[in-house]
Amino acid sequence: MSDRQLVSSGSYLEPIIGFSRAVRAGRIIAIGGTAPIAAGGGTVARGDVYGQARRCFEIIGKALAEAGAGFEHVTRTRVMLTDIGLWNEASKAHAEIFKDVRPVTTVMAVSAFVDPDWLIEIEVDAVAD
Repeated sequence: MSDRQLVSSGSYLEPIIGFSRAVRAGRIIAIGGTAPIAAGGGTVARGDVYGQARRCFEIIGKALAEAGAGFEHVTRTRVMLTDIGLWNEASKAHAEIFKDVRPVTTVMAVSAFVDPDWLIEIEVDAVAD
């Protein structure tokens, strides 16, 4: 039996690009760039980076749970923004989840995402028991 577990979020992009939302290998869990995609498709909270960040964390939380972990197991986050001037609102959503966990974090600007309505993507690494 392999110790590699693939986790899908059901994103329409997973089969197109050929990726998993998360991969667990042993105790290590990696969650790729998570965008604010609505359950039925489209973008959640257009123009609102805080609302988009909250949606990203909802998707990440589900992926962590499916991989047998929770936010308390997160060791690193990467917050990518199309406008670095929005870092404060994105950080507010981050702090609501991680104020006590305090993972290593990088906040950076990128030029664009696949969908121009996305203001943010978030990546997470975790180590679970």
